Amino acid sequence: MKVLKFGGSSVANAQNIQNVGGIVINNSEPQVVIVSALGGVTDALIDAGILAEKTDESYKDILKELEKKHLDATRTLLPVTHQSSCLSLIKQQFNELEEICNSVFYLKELSLRTKDRIISFGELLSSKIISAFLQSKNADHTWLDSRQLIKTNSSFGFAAVDFETTNKLIEKAISSSAKKLFIAPGFVASDENNNITTLGRGGSDYTAAIYAAAINASSLEIWTDVSGMMTADPRWVSNAKPIASISYQEAMELSHFGAKVIYPPTIQPVMHKNIPTWIKNTFSPNDAGTIIENISRDDGDIITGISSINAVALLSLEGSGMIGIPGFSKRLFEALANEKINVILITQSSSEHSICVAVNTSDAGKAKQVVDKTFEIEIAQERLEPLTVETGQSIIALVGDKMKSHTGIAGKMFDALGRNGINVRAIAQGSSERNISAVIAHEDIKKAVNVLHEAFFESAYKQLNIFIIGVGNVGSKLLNQIKQQQQFLLEHLNLQLKINGIANSKKMLFSNDGNDINLKTWKEELQKNGDDMQLNKFTETIIQKNLRNSVFVDVTADENVSKVYDALLSKAVSVVACNKIAASSSYKNYSHLKSLAKEYNALFLFETNVGAGLPVIGTLNDLRRSGDAVTKIQAVLSGTLNFVFNNYNATKPFAEVVKQAQDEGYTEPDPRLDLGGTDVMRKILILARESGEHIEMDDITNNGFLPQSCFNGSVADFYKEMAKHEDHFKKLFEEAAAKNCKLKFVAEYENDKASVGLKHIPDNSDFYHLYGKDNIVLFYTQRYPEQPLVVKGAGAGADVTASGVFADIIRVARV
Repeated sequence: MKVLKFGGSSVANAQNIQNVGGIVINNSEPQVVIVSALGGVTDALIDAGILAEKTDESYKDILKELEKKHLDATRTLLPVTHQSSCLSLIKQQFNELEEICNSVFYLKELSLRTKDRIISFGELLSSKIISAFLQSKNADHTWLDSRQLIKTNSSFGFAAVDFETTNKLIEKAISSSAKKLFIAPGFVASDENNNITTLGRGGSDYTAAIYAAAINASSLEIWTDVSGMMTADPRWVSNAKPIASISYQEAMELSHFGAKVIYPPTIQPVMHKNIPTWIKNTFSPNDAGTIIENISRDDGDIITGISSINAVALLSLEGSGMIGIPGFSKRLFEALANEKINVILITQSSSEHSICVAVNTSDAGKAKQVVDKTFEIEIAQERLEPLTVETGQSIIALVGDKMKSHTGIAGKMFDALGRNGINVRAIAQGSSERNISAVIAHEDIKKAVNVLHEAFFESAYKQLNIFIIGVGNVGSKLLNQIKQQQQFLLEHLNLQLKINGIANSKKMLFSNDGNDINLKTWKEELQKNGDDMQLNKFTETIIQKNLRNSVFVDVTADENVSKVYDALLSKAVSVVACNKIAASSSYKNYSHLKSLAKEYNALFLFETNVGAGLPVIGTLNDLRRSGDAVTKIQAVLSGTLNFVFNNYNATKPFAEVVKQAQDEGYTEPDPRLDLGGTDVMRKILILARESGEHIEMDDITNNGFLPQSCFNGSVADFYKEMAKHEDHFKKLFEEAAAKNCKLKFVAEYENDKASVGLKHIPDNSDFYHLYGKDNIVLFYTQRYPEQPLVVKGAGAGADVTASGVFADIIRVARV
């Protein structure tokens, strides 16, 4: 004979109860079926009792709604010819329930004993309705009254079972019947005086285990709305995997730390009798589910599952008066136990200077009062500090029997959390090494579960959550490249890129419900569904989403955008910047951003600040990391200026050549940043800094070629002014041509000094044969003193710039 338990959404309504009936009727093996109350009934009954105690007559409305719920379910489930007795029973039970609540109303008192009596009606009614439904289907059975069979002490609300008496009563009731099917209410029991008691919330699972142990059942089946236990909460982790097999000990650890599929005490009775327990899905009964038994059959993952407890408070008792003095821990735990405060986690420093425990947040205030009272003398003598209470915490736990035979699990856990900016406040691990628990901020719990699930269960791929600001020319090319390469990256680099947010200067759009933004329709979605762009809100949303492996991509030239980098880096969000402003700002800010990235295990990458998609900064960093030192840099760093001077020959106006460069996407939005040398100054500044130089923008000499009047007014005014000075540009060209030279705007760094300016380039120079929009950088180093290391190629254009940004995004994934 086996025991089946149906609860939660399995018996939420009449339609679901029909599914339950089908499972029971189609099972030919002798069985005991335990059922919970209909959906929401227990909470509603508690509310009714509380309202009655407060002399709020709206408890009557709740009772009327509950009566209707049960009557409606009966009318739906039963043929008219079978309804009469069941409807009569329901009315009778609600009359009794109303009398009890009326008494509470007049007495203005709701004792635990009376509360147990009120909430017991939920399971009693549901089991009677389901019994009548099965009878209408000709499923011959006996209804068992758990109140008469399960005997407990008188701890109302959470009664302890007298197993010796209970086992005898259950065994006798079942063995004396010729029936092969039994229906019984869960959750309810009675004390030696036959006062109704309850087994605590979730106690119907416990009831089922009690019955299973009493009759030495062949198995226990807990039927829920999920197909077994999962490696993590599937509402949080989209890639959570079903657990096929798990040990009793692992199941207890996971259920203690918040896994809601099974009620923690359930496992004890069946574990002692070595009865296999199955977790099955009422709505998908053919799914395999999870089997819980003495030894897991799974030889795969080291970690079995990840679980968590929310709404936790951390209590810290510390002071020099604790050191070497026995009894402090005993007094602390006695004080908490006397107030019925459950301790979830314990940790103590080896110095004995402090002890830390975690409790439910709802108990924190009471704990503070009782502990400070217990140690009031030591606190007054300043041998102890008053108890410190930190709310807003959660506990995350890794669980697995195989952890004890593998090194490095804790290191891997804390490394993964640290790389994602998740601070650990306290740590605990039992001597069994079956569980590693950590206390973290509640706001980080969902992120932490995903981070650890990726680290331990998703070796197949790594996920980056990307937020892009600036989806204009370069940004749109980037999105198109990501769309094109997504499948390739997943297949060949095990990398999944999810676009979770995009923005332009007017609109911003975020993904919803874990789905990334559709890269085929993003333009239409941004325009149609996007909110008005607010930089602060965009930044705050990224931080609030708190997704693992988050990357902020700045494809703008906006100084305000560069000012949010520090807020993001300090939340472990990596920053990929096409925007040069941050890296070329004050050295103090540049250094600060670098330090934040290092401190919070994020990356601050800006390869495209110099040379678009060329590996300029990456090459420079590789040189320095390998021990080389840069002595000199010579470079043509403006694809725009190179394009302009390669195409200007004094036959076509200089202004027209500049306009062509802008139209083809080679210039900044304001071309004066390029032609005035500011953009090149920023680039050589960045290269000097990446070479180890503490240099500011004001330290760079700019030998510009534009007449000063070109810098006045708007961009349109700039073009008009260039046209007026065509003779000036002709003269520059003719002077170079007369020497058989070309004009190049060159940046140089040597002996701690940097400069930029227009130069005559002879035909024997590396810069002479530089065509189109190409850039070239010559690195002279201790290892390359005479023949420089050369990086050369296209240094402007939306496609190559986007590819450089894309490469930086992929670099984030490889850390």
